[in-house]
Amino acid sequence: MDSRRGFFAAVAAVVVLFMAASSAPTPLYVVYQQLWGFTPTVLTVVFAIYVFGLLASLLVVGSLSDHIGRRPVLAGAIVLEAVALVLFVLAGDVVVLSAARLLQGIATGAAITTLGAALTDLERTPGRAGLVNSLAAPGGLALGALGCGVLVQYGPEPTRFVYALLIGGMGAAAVIVALMPETAVLADRGGRRPAAVASLRPVVGVPAHLRADLVPIVPVLVASWALTGLYLSLGPSVVAAIFGLHDHVAGGLVVTLFCGAGAVTAFLVRRRSALSLLAPSAALLGAGTLTTVVAVSTNLLPLAALGTLVAGTGFGAAALATFGTFARIAAPHERGALLAVAFTVAYLAFSVPALVAGFASTAFGLRATAEVYALVIVALTIAALVLRLRRPALQPTS
Repeated sequence: MDSRRGFFAAVAAVVVLFMAASSAPTPLYVVYQQLWGFTPTVLTVVFAIYVFGLLASLLVVGSLSDHIGRRPVLAGAIVLEAVALVLFVLAGDVVVLSAARLLQGIATGAAITTLGAALTDLERTPGRAGLVNSLAAPGGLALGALGCGVLVQYGPEPTRFVYALLIGGMGAAAVIVALMPETAVLADRGGRRPAAVASLRPVVGVPAHLRADLVPIVPVLVASWALTGLYLSLGPSVVAAIFGLHDHVAGGLVVTLFCGAGAVTAFLVRRRSALSLLAPSAALLGAGTLTTVVAVSTNLLPLAALGTLVAGTGFGAAALATFGTFARIAAPHERGALLAVAFTVAYLAFSVPALVAGFASTAFGLRATAEVYALVIVALTIAALVLRLRRPALQPTS
């Protein structure tokens, strides 16, 4: 195996590690609630803090590695992630937990953009990096949630052991980064520092000629990420409170079913055009979410599992449909700013509705909140289908 292929696989493993670390706290939220007695509102605030840190990091340092290199940015992200994991180990209250999640969000935002760029630099087959990125995110989320659930249920020190293992993983990631070659094509040394400083200024924008084309895409993007936010923030709580499953493996499994189905789907439909997936992904998201609403209302756990699998399938297809379409309709010089808009919309949808749901569940109850939240998702998917049928032809920019 040549070194380039070996480092591509190693960097892909680091992507999975970061995503697994980001979902590892999910099965532990119920444990933290029991230990510290906080409400679902506080839980979703902790969740949102992570996402806001991640979003800020994406917007501020997203292109920094183009100017100072992939390795320095990755090294900084790994160090920051390790500090966050140490805080998780030491956490004894919500304040420290929130600080850990904020640092983890910043580290993850810096890492995923740089790791994605490094994969593109190292790929030998065009498109392979994009496929790995689309698989690694949901796959890592599924692995982290399920692995943490198993360790919390059966391992020692449930609020510490999983983070100790992840610290060891970050140590291995640091070794990989130390050994890998620098893959970024850097500007001359004299102009690098001013360009690097300028790159820290957030720049997002939608070219005027593309705005109409984005209309059918945005509802799918918002629906898929808002549903993911619900699963990763309140999913284990719903399983425990509504279905009476207090086993921590079950709490992790609900995230694994959703994200795992997304990863498998992304792999299976990888050769389909992004535009052809917009309508099917919206239909699957809507059908799966509606099935889950019925299951929550009737306390039918097998139906909830089926709905989660169908919705997860829609999530995987939507990831390729939305981000693939963003990349396809934009000219090369427009893609950076347009993808920044896509990430901004996605992570706001990921966090803000979940935060609202946390407040609502405290005031109106978890069941009512989950039902209303899901019906809003269904309405978004219906809107996406209608808009897609009214504007069937999206043209790529040459």
